[in-house]
Amino acid sequence: MGVRLVVVDDHRLLAEALASALRLRGHRVLAAAAPAAGAAELVLNRAPEVCLFGTAAPAEPGAFDTVARIRRERPGVAVVVLGPVPDPRGIAAAFAAGASGYVRHDERIEGVERAMAKARTGEVAVAQPLLQGAFAELLNPARQPDDEGARLLDMLTPREVEVLVRVAEGEDTRVIAAGMRIAPSTARTHVQRVLMKLGVGSRLEAAALAARTGLLERAASAEGH
Repeated sequence: MGVRLVVVDDHRLLAEALASALRLRGHRVLAAAAPAAGAAELVLNRAPEVCLFGTAAPAEPGAFDTVARIRRERPGVAVVVLGPVPDPRGIAAAFAAGASGYVRHDERIEGVERAMAKARTGEVAVAQPLLQGAFAELLNPARQPDDEGARLLDMLTPREVEVLVRVAEGEDTRVIAAGMRIAPSTARTHVQRVLMKLGVGSRLEAAALAARTGLLERAASAEGH
């Protein structure tokens, strides 16, 4: 039996793509919208069973104010957060606001469906390894909380780091493919994986994040050793 749901994300393209995929799998998507900040009114008006709430910055102050309002005014609606990992502070904030589940952005569609089904029945929908990893990092932090560049670098493969550097330099897919001697389709896949892992929705955002966190400098330093 399909789930009646609303899909929201700060990136409209992601919201609509996920909504389309879920419709094809037999779920009733009442609405797909962006930004996530407008989710509360949408959910209050449509009254779905589940709200999929996508966010790229779960640790930001106020990131889950909308979730808290939904749970306060529509307690029958289960909210499943789609967010980046590892981010133990974000996971904790999501559940503190009343979320029923937390699914990583790069999870397969089957994993999202399992989380929706669990949340609809009142179960907590979070993968055990994800929960264990969050507790492990909270209890035994491996680095300073502000060392975001090192954390992000650890998430990327060497090839993905090279792709990110090229994206930051303004290269398009065709140029990236030629420079790395790979097919354009392969280059496009690498770019999409980098965006997904970094939790951003565009190349410009990826370049800005890399510059802000010092990720590119760290990558260059790692290559020199």
